[in-house]
Amino acid sequence: MVNKTLCIILLIISTIAILTCLVVNFEAWIVYLIAIIGIPLWVLSFGLLTMAKPREEDVEERVKEPFTGY
Repeated sequence: MVNKTLCIILLIISTIAILTCLVVNFEAWIVYLIAIIGIPLWVLSFGLLTMAKPREEDVEERVKEPFTGY
């Protein structure tokens, strides 16, 4: 629950920062700062919020074998 709330807050903050840089004419270094920190933070928080959740019948199977890669 805390992780989801934190991701939502980070998503909102980074979205506001990105939109502000698009609308307001800041100095170049502020725009670069938002590009380096804000956009990756937006992608990370959006990705964590939309990660696949197991179906009810798959929950027990994922506990027994959580990683099925390679």
